[in-house]
Formats: sequence, C-alpha cells, structure tokens
Amino acid sequence: MQDSGKPKKSALRIMRSLEAHSLIAIIFGGLIYILAVTGTLSVFNHELQRWEQPYAPEMQNISPEAAERAAYNVFQSEEVPTTHLYISFPRPDLPRTVITTDTQAFFADQNGAIVAEEAFPWTQFLLDLHYYLHLPQTLGLTVVGALGIMLIALSISGVLAHPRIFRDAFTFRRGAGRLTTVDLHNRLSVWTLPFHFSNALTGSILGVASVLAFVIATAGFDGDTEAVFSPIFGSEPAANEAPSDIAKIAKPIEHIEETFPDVDPTFFIMHDPGTLGQNSQIVGEHGDRLIFGDYYTYNAAGEYQGNIGISDGTIGQQIIGSVYNVHFGNWGGLPVKLAYMLFGVGLCVIVASGLKIYFTKRREKGNPVPRLEGAWSAIIWGTPTALALTLFVALLDVVPNWGLVAVFWLSLVAMMIYGSRIGQSAAKQCLITVSCVLLLGIITTYVVRHQEAVMSFAGLPITISLATLIVVLLLLKRTGGQTPVKTDPEFAPAE
Repeated sequence: MQDSGKPKKSALRIMRSLEAHSLIAIIFGGLIYILAVTGTLSVFNHELQRWEQPYAPEMQNISPEAAERAAYNVFQSEEVPTTHLYISFPRPDLPRTVITTDTQAFFADQNGAIVAEEAFPWTQFLLDLHYYLHLPQTLGLTVVGALGIMLIALSISGVLAHPRIFRDAFTFRRGAGRLTTVDLHNRLSVWTLPFHFSNALTGSILGVASVLAFVIATAGFDGDTEAVFSPIFGSEPAANEAPSDIAKIAKPIEHIEETFPDVDPTFFIMHDPGTLGQNSQIVGEHGDRLIFGDYYTYNAAGEYQGNIGISDGTIGQQIIGSVYNVHFGNWGGLPVKLAYMLFGVGLCVIVASGLKIYFTKRREKGNPVPRLEGAWSAIIWGTPTALALTLFVALLDVVPNWGLVAVFWLSLVAMMIYGSRIGQSAAKQCLITVSCVLLLGIITTYVVRHQEAVMSFAGLPITISLATLIVVLLLLKRTGGQTPVKTDPEFAPAE
C-alpha cells in the first residue's frame, strides 16, 4: 500500500518542472532588471566619467587651432598607424577635450597640450554591461535586443490582461499585503507606459540593428553591411593607403562654426589619417532636434563636401538618427536626465514587483518556492550590491578592467545561491547592509584618493548622490519584514 504522505512521482515531476519554468522566468526577468538598473545609471555616464577622473582639464570650448595641435600631437605619438583619429569637443555635461585613436585616448587642455590619458574603467564596464551584458558584441546586442522585445510584449500583454487598468489608474490600497504590491506594479506600469514602451522599442532597434544588417547584407549586398547602413549614415570613400601629410583639422572646424552657427560640433572624425584616402567628418548636434546630429564631410584640404542628411534628409534617416538620444535621454539637459532616472527607477520597481506578486500568489495557494524567491530577492538587491562592489574594486585599482566583469557576475551568482538558502527577507536585509558598507567604502576611498577634487564640479554631484543612496537604502531596510497577506475576491484562488 502506497504511503499517502509521500507525493507521487508524477506530482514531483510536475513540481520540478514548475520550478524549472520559474527559474527560467527568474533568469530572463533578472536580465531585464539588470538592463533597467544599468540603463538608469547609464543616463549619467558623462557625469560618471568626470567623477572617475576629476583632475582632467575642463573648458567650455576649445579653439580650432588648439584642437588641431592636440590631435597632431597624439597622431605623431602613434607607434602603429591608426585608421581613425577622433576629437571629442567639450559639452555641457562633459566639458573636456579628448583626442582618441584606435589604441589610446588623451585629455587636452585649452591650449592644445596633451595632459593625461583618459581612463574611466567603471563607467566603461557599466556601459558594456548595458549594451552587451558583457557578451561578445554581436551576440550581446542580439540578446539585449531580444530582451527589449520581450519587455514590449510584457507591456502589451499587461495592458490587455487588465481591462480595468485605466479605470483603476489611481487606485492604491495601502497596507494590504500583496494587493499593495499589485497596485504599485499596475499603477507604475500605467503611468510610465509611454516611456517604457518607447525605451524598450528603441533599445530593441539598437540591439537587433546589427543582426538585421548582417542578414540583409548576406541576402542582397554580398555580405557588405556598410552598404546596408550607407543610405542612412553615408559611406566612406575608397581607401588609398599611400602615405600623405595629415589632413587639415582647424579649417573644417572653422568652416562649420562660421557656416552653420546653429550646429554644435560634438565630434571630429578623420578616416585613414596620413594617407591619400583620408577624409574628415564633423558630427554636428542640432539643439532643437532629437537626432544625435548630422555628419558634415570634408576632404583632406579641409574643403566642405556636404552633409549626410540626418538633419534634413528622408524621414527614415531622421527617425533612425533619433533612436539613440530617445533611448538614453541625451536631449534636454539635466531635467530630462532626472526624468529618465525617475522612469528608470519606476521600471526597476515594476520588474521587481512582478515576480514578487507571482511568488506571493504561490505562497497563498500552498505551493511556495522559497529557494527561488530568495534567489530573486538576491537579484533585486544583489545587482546594486555587485555594482557597488565593482566600483569599490575599480577605485582601489587592484584588478585589470576585465576583472570587473568577473567580480560582477561571480558575486551576483554567489548572492543568488546565498539568497536561495536564507530566504527573500533575510537576503534583502543582508544585501542592503552590504551595499551601504560598500558605498561608505567607496566615498571614503574616493575622498582619500582625490582629496580636494571631491569638492569640484566633477567630483561633488556623484559623491553626494552616493551618500544620499546610503540614506535611501537604510530607509528601505526598515521595511524588510514580511507584510501580512490580505485576500481579495479578485485574486482569491479558484475553488
């Protein structure tokens, strides 16, 4: 006679299958959450770059002659010929001049002298995490684009699954356990839907563009992906590697400033410098437009050859040229960045609360999965902890740049394993405490390392933000206990 207290093999198989299904949901939900957190931080990547190197010379503008002098100095220092030479001009949120080649990057002062090497390892780590999830570039873009498509699907299905979504747009039941979480999830989803939909859409476009271009190029352009993008972004002239004097730089900059006074130059790009095939482009920003800018082309003598047309070409060109700025909030200055930060935090809460509702419903139905719930809590609170750990390690300068990738992913996996053992509430309390300790260590290390630069415009805003984050986390830590669950007919288990 079979023991009635022992579950049947079929029931165990179903239970394990459901747990495997939930684990997959946690993995994909966790990746979307990581993208939400890193995307929110990436809006301030220029401010973070300044914070990492607060001593770099800053200026509102640089003269064409000084920019040319700095670029020539860096070009002449190249041991191996570079295929590109870039000048990044001062901008309001990044008031620095940077000269970059294929292998190195240097700050220039206002006189065109080379001052120091540019290096912002943690900000670059953050951007690579958001762009590629630290996967190989094409694969990473594909995965991130697919997650963006998944987020679009979740947004649409969420709206369709709630017929009262607009009627209940201002309903919020405080102190109602899971129902409070449900209301928070639904209300934030409704109020921020336009932002999250457009952000997921533009992220998907940026993510899958390279893959689609490869497919299209293979099908109709003999594998030439440049031919696919050329109708939008233009194409480079045929290369001629015969040596030549380096092209003019000051003359094109002077031309765009005099001829297009409403255009703000952000980048100077020289293709194949020091060869007969060299040519230059200036990326000019249009302050009243969503486009990232337009390309203004010059020959080696500095003579204007025309623009690509992103600012005044086809509608398709102008739409594609706006995708990047719409996604990252690179328009409208600080007020827009702060709005993107609030919307980004909202998305983090939406993603975090979605699976929390799922786990709570399972508990109510007598089918809890405490290990998975603890692992999910570790992802939610462990992602900021892992980011703080990598920032602390980057400030200590004790590992190479690739080591930050290992520190992030290994620590996050370890926190998930630990969270699955101690439970979701204990995981939250523990990880918030660790985050606060790390943030305090970051601030202390930064003050010791940079001293008076902490009080500069480059150092102070982020330092104050980190201190504020400690206060916010401590307030959140006080709400770490389990809230009693209240039921409602709308969510009661079916009989």
